[in-house]
Amino acid sequence: MSDKSSSNAYWAANLRIIGISLVVWFVCSFGLGIILRPALEGISVGGADLGFWFAQNGSIYVFLVLIFVYAWRMNKLDREHGVEE
Repeated sequence: MSDKSSSNAYWAANLRIIGISLVVWFVCSFGLGIILRPALEGISVGGADLGFWFAQNGSIYVFLVLIFVYAWRMNKLDREHGVEE
């Protein structure tokens, strides 16, 4: 029974990490790049508006950071639950 509980806790934590990553991904790509683009129009980054910058460059940087944060958090979670490789 304890093994089943540990397995459920592992997958709940795993899904929480995935959910948070997806929310950050959505807010960065869709929110800042599309929905809030008109509001970010007056702010300039590298000669382009901030909304355009997020749509073209910023979202890629955030996605790369998300990959490393996800790998780090999953390795930590694996160690906590004893399922590391």
